[in-house]
Amino acid sequence: MNSQTMDRADVCTPEAVVSEYTCPVPHTPQAVGDVRHRALGVLTAWGTPGAAAQEAVLVISEMVTNAVLHALPPAELRLLLCSEDDRDVIRVEVTDAGEAPVWPGTGTCPDESGRGALVVDALALRHGSLSRPCGTTTWWADLPAR
Repeated sequence: MNSQTMDRADVCTPEAVVSEYTCPVPHTPQAVGDVRHRALGVLTAWGTPGAAAQEAVLVISEMVTNAVLHALPPAELRLLLCSEDDRDVIRVEVTDAGEAPVWPGTGTCPDESGRGALVVDALALRHGSLSRPCGTTTWWADLPAR
């Protein structure tokens, strides 16, 4: 396992944020494709090379799908481009109205779903979640931008 689950506050501090993008996530499975397309446009505008952008879009897709399938609306995607220790990192955050954390892509039938956690774990430098008392959960993952 190359990623590490940790407290979100330990990484990608506000001072490190170079650029930011947010968009609401409609609570329909059809919205996932639109969110992927928008995110790829943002990553391209940030100068993210093709392979890194495609990996980020895959993680975004898994996390957004998880919010749509397993959480309550509203949901929001937030992308941050952070400069951290002489390297650029893409922070992917998906916030939803889920009270109990359900890891992205975990499902009851592994033949049809449930691989999202493996995808995020394989591609992320680190990842985790933050649950707030108000009943929202933010899933986050940091990915290499180069």
